[in-house]
Amino acid sequence: MTPLTNYHSVSSGTAPARFLTTSGILIPADFDSETSLADLWSLHDDAMATFDRSERTKELERTKEPEGKTLLDLKIKIADRMLENCHFCDRRCGVNRRKGELGYCRIGAVSRYASEFLHYGEEPELVPSHTIFLSGCTFSCVYCQNWEISTNPDLGVPVLPEDLARIMVVNHSLGARNLNFVTPTPHLHSVLRILRILARMGVNTPIVWNSNMYHSEEAAKLLSGVVDVYLGDFKYGNDECAKRYSDADHYMATVTRNFLCAYDDSEILLRQLVLPGHVECCTAPIIEWVSEHIPDVRFHLMFQYRPAHLAHRYPEINRTLSEGERELATRLAGEGVRR
Repeated sequence: MTPLTNYHSVSSGTAPARFLTTSGILIPADFDSETSLADLWSLHDDAMATFDRSERTKELERTKEPEGKTLLDLKIKIADRMLENCHFCDRRCGVNRRKGELGYCRIGAVSRYASEFLHYGEEPELVPSHTIFLSGCTFSCVYCQNWEISTNPDLGVPVLPEDLARIMVVNHSLGARNLNFVTPTPHLHSVLRILRILARMGVNTPIVWNSNMYHSEEAAKLLSGVVDVYLGDFKYGNDECAKRYSDADHYMATVTRNFLCAYDDSEILLRQLVLPGHVECCTAPIIEWVSEHIPDVRFHLMFQYRPAHLAHRYPEINRTLSEGERELATRLAGEGVRR
């Protein structure tokens, strides 16, 4: 399998983005604010079977706007319910963000974005990428290079789906090859609303989910049939390092589960930022796991680490990579690490 084959088909305009397919699938039963969450999920599971069949046909054109509620509408309804007992990420805070309660990420019901622009610094397959840097984060990485954005959920402009969709249309016309949502997990409800508007406008562009892959199982179900490429960070090869540097519990179980789900669902561009002193404990086991469980993904070994934010408080990572570490990581990646 060639990595990102479907992505290239969508980007070139020869196949539909997955959210367009989802927006064309009608839900046969009605649902509203009185429908239980369990019933909503039951409708969702049935509709996803229809999506799977539609995906195989890869029909590019839709003759008319569906008359009725669609699978994408249903995903939005479920996301809204989840917002009232928030479990978008696997911290599962359970707060009612709609009523102003704040969980770990400290993000309310209204999403904000710090910036949006045509990004030329991503992987070659992605550029130029219309990148939306959403504010806040579900992690607390001590070395975060975007800490001004990730630690400040109130930074930037409120997400108004209609306005942002119009900006996206302009950038699409200027040559953007995809729509790239950065740190999107706590903003899932807003992202889905934006996609519904883009679907109504007939915009066909691949959706890139640029995340730490720490979303919940329920969020993964909502992402299925929506995301074209999971641009996922695999940061750590064990739970201890994840807790120390990102304050993330049960990291390996969560992230490996989500990568497996993404592998079955769509396509993956996996990033592994090599940390100083962590080739053996993190990079090596990540490479080995990927080789065994999700082969053929596009794997990007990254060497641009620099100590930022609070890294000075952790002497073992308060430096750049040595040449020896770069060489070892490169060799292990080539070998698949089976030693």
